[in-house]
Amino acid sequence: MSETQSRSSKKELEKGSEKGSAKPTGGISRYLPLLGLGAVAALVVSQGWHKYLSLEVIAQNHDALTSYISANLFLALLAYTAIYIGVVALSLPGGAALTLAGGLLFGWKIAGPTTIIAATIGATILFVIAKTALGETLAARAGPWLSKLRDGFKENALSYLLFLRLVPAFPFWLVNLAPALLGVPFGTYVAGTFFGIIPGTMAFSFLGAGFGSVIEAQKQSYADCLAAQSPNAAGECQFTLDTSALVTTELLLAFAALGVVALIPVLIKKFSNRSSATQA
Repeated sequence: MSETQSRSSKKELEKGSEKGSAKPTGGISRYLPLLGLGAVAALVVSQGWHKYLSLEVIAQNHDALTSYISANLFLALLAYTAIYIGVVALSLPGGAALTLAGGLLFGWKIAGPTTIIAATIGATILFVIAKTALGETLAARAGPWLSKLRDGFKENALSYLLFLRLVPAFPFWLVNLAPALLGVPFGTYVAGTFFGIIPGTMAFSFLGAGFGSVIEAQKQSYADCLAAQSPNAAGECQFTLDTSALVTTELLLAFAALGVVALIPVLIKKFSNRSSATQA
C-alpha cells in the first residue's frame, strides 16, 4: 500500500470514529419549544386571558382604545401585531374576532396588511416548532400509507396549501400544523400561508371596519335597558354582539370557489399524467 493510500485510509477511519463518538443531536430538547407553547396556551386558557380579546370586550372599550390609537398609532400597531402573533402561534381561539377588531380599530387599509403579516409570522413559528419536534420523527416512523400521503402532498404542496387556506371549512390551527407533519418545505409554507390568507383576512378586516354602527346601536340598546331596569331585575341587561350575520353563505361560497381555483393546477397535472400513460 502506498503512503498516499495509507494516509487516506487513516483519515477515513478518523472521520468514522468522530461520527461514532459524536453525541446524537436533538433528543428531548427538540420537544421543549412545542411543550413550551402548549404550556403557555394552557395557562392563558385556564386563566381566561384570551377572553379579553373578544369582540364584546373590545367594543365595550371602543372609545378608550380609539383615543389611545389616535395618539399612539405606531405603538398600538406593534401591540396588535404582537398579540396576533401570539394568538396564532399558541393556537388560541378568537382569531376571526381579533381580525374584525383590527378592522374596527385601525380601518381595513391598515389592519388588513398588518394582520396578514402577523398571522403569517405566528403560523410560521408554530410550523417550524412542530416540524422540528414532530416532522422528522413522523417521517422516520411513517408507514407506507403515510409516506405516500406525504409524497403526494409535497408534490403539489403550494396548491394544496392554498386550498386549505382559502376554504373556511378547515380550522386555522389545523392548517398551521398539518403541513409540518406532511413535509412541506419552509418557503412553500410561508408563501402559501401569506397569499392564501389574503382574501379572508381582507374580507374580515373590511367587515370589521363597518362594525362601528353595530356597536353604537348595541351600546344604546344596552343603556336603554339599564335605564328601564327595575331594582329587582339586576343582571337582565347584557352587552352582546352577534357576528354570525357577517359570515354569509355567499361569502363562504366565494372562498370555496377560490379554493377550487387553487386546485386547478393539480387537476390539470393529474389529467396530463393519465393522458400520457394512456397514449404510452
